[in-house]
Amino acid sequence: MKKWSDTLVDPNVRFPGESEEYRRARQELLDAEERLRRLTEQVATQRRALPPGGPLVTDYVFESASDGGEVRFSELFAPGKDTLVIYSMMFPRWSEDPRAGAPDGLTATLPLVEQPCPSCTSVVDGLEGAAFHLTERINLVVVAKADAARLGTYARERDWRDVRLVSSRNNTFNRDYHSETPAGVQIPLLHVFTRDGGTIHHRWTSEQVFARGDSTAMDPIWLIWGALDLTPDGRGEAAAYPSLQY
Repeated sequence: MKKWSDTLVDPNVRFPGESEEYRRARQELLDAEERLRRLTEQVATQRRALPPGGPLVTDYVFESASDGGEVRFSELFAPGKDTLVIYSMMFPRWSEDPRAGAPDGLTATLPLVEQPCPSCTSVVDGLEGAAFHLTERINLVVVAKADAARLGTYARERDWRDVRLVSSRNNTFNRDYHSETPAGVQIPLLHVFTRDGGTIHHRWTSEQVFARGDSTAMDPIWLIWGALDLTPDGRGEAAAYPSLQY
């Protein structure tokens, strides 16, 4: 079947008022963008081809942020959906994070060190918008160390309705899967698990967080950086740009 994009192929596209200097520089960039696209596809193919990782050895019991009820790890898989994507959110935040806390609501009454990370909040804001579509094909869950009541309160304050949130307060999931340090510091990570029959396997985690020491591994799901990268000023100097108060 012919695609609408087939009508777009035109090697001579020009925009009003552009100079020859601009067009030459833009063509060089276009070539680089094409190389990046091919490399991105290659990496995605390589990621999909990973063999199954270790089997889940503990059917962790979480608490639902929506009603406080217990939910096992295996129950995070809906019937007919055998892939689970988990975002580990920093709630509580890093104790040395100087950014402002929640502007209002019950979350704002918590000590700053017990409040959620602004950057993680911006990630979940984005996942909330995509959850309606993503959950047609996969299971999507946000895990946080905060107790279920605090997590549920924050979800209501942020108007998170479609993304599923659970508390890991009473289990060792965060520690076992390296989204918590031995000192109890929370680390933002993405995880992928798959279910094959009755066995759940770990498939992938954003280990680039440990290799680079920053959160750029979240870029594929972090919309604000993709938009800023298109602009002349880019991301700017503030590595922890997202805030709960502007």
